[in-house]
Amino acid sequence: MTPLEVQEFLLEKADLYEVPDFIPRDPLSIPHRFTERDDIEVAAFFAATLAWGNRMSILKSLHQLMERMDHAPGSFVRDHDERDLKVFDGFVHRTFQEEDARSFVRGLAALLSRHGTLEAAMLAGWSDPHSPESVAGALTQFHQAFMAEQGVAARTKKHVANPAKGSAAKRLNMFLRWMVRPADRGVDLGLWKGISPSVLHIPLDVHTSNVGRELGLLTRASNDWKAVEELTASLRTIDAEDPVRLDFALFGLGAIEGF
Repeated sequence: MTPLEVQEFLLEKADLYEVPDFIPRDPLSIPHRFTERDDIEVAAFFAATLAWGNRMSILKSLHQLMERMDHAPGSFVRDHDERDLKVFDGFVHRTFQEEDARSFVRGLAALLSRHGTLEAAMLAGWSDPHSPESVAGALTQFHQAFMAEQGVAARTKKHVANPAKGSAAKRLNMFLRWMVRPADRGVDLGLWKGISPSVLHIPLDVHTSNVGRELGLLTRASNDWKAVEELTASLRTIDAEDPVRLDFALFGLGAIEGF
């Protein structure tokens, strides 16, 4: 394909897949169940974190988590005491286990207490929320702030990515996409107004990376942070104001169409 043909192809596919019908089978359906800001932020953070593996398994685990938090994740995180954390006994989703769930509640509670919202906690380490070059540093600062909170287990650090270590940070980038991108198409949440959609980075996975390489948008062989930057820069030439809308196209082509 010519560059123009690739652009038209991806924009068409993005429109095809960014529709509410996409939601019920996706982890994004979990925060969509809530209307209160705390509930949405906390549910979205858990949902993005657990979003790896079989989709039915992901949704099953997330429904269990929400049930253990009495379907009020924001209140549970803000108001819990240590005795309440026994509700996570026996919880396992792949390598995310009961101690990680307890650590997440402790860490999120501390960030909410200190900053008021998770958006404010994220922005606290963001040098310029309108600059794409600031994203890696912001995510690294968020990782460090989360892990520094009292009661967060060292084992939990693998579940909160750190681009400074080369991680593609797929789940954090997906969390940002959900929270920042406009909700006008009924898919992403559009809750966070302090970060520009233009700076978002692609949630890189095997599907988006393979399709990106097939279309000549990505040359790097490793799925690391440098690959995230390269592919996002290519997408920005197609839509500079909202490059990550093309995540729907790349993911749909790879995961659904087997492109």
